[in-house]
Amino acid sequence: MSAALKYTLGRIGLFVAVLAGLWLTDMNVFLKLMLALVFSAALSFFLLRGWRDEMAGEIAEAAERRRTEKERLRSALAGEDQTPTSDPNPTPDPNPTPDPPTQAPDSQR
Repeated sequence: MSAALKYTLGRIGLFVAVLAGLWLTDMNVFLKLMLALVFSAALSFFLLRGWRDEMAGEIAEAAERRRTEKERLRSALAGEDQTPTSDPNPTPDPNPTPDPPTQAPDSQR
């Protein structure tokens, strides 16, 4: 199970648990929801620290992989990703372009 899913389910579980505890009190429903949200956020800061750190690590690794892949693709598109061929004798070009003829200096002009 991914760390993000564990952390999200933990946050939801804490919210439901705090809301269930507050449900027995005689308050406005909106106030119960707001207090459950605040208390569950505070509790998750301490109780779910390990899962939060694990999730942050996974996100950082994914961002690094995306950055590396993006740089690799950019260099490949720019033509900088020229890997040497393993063939020591590459086949010659069947239609080589001839060099332009050079003219000898004309001494009679």
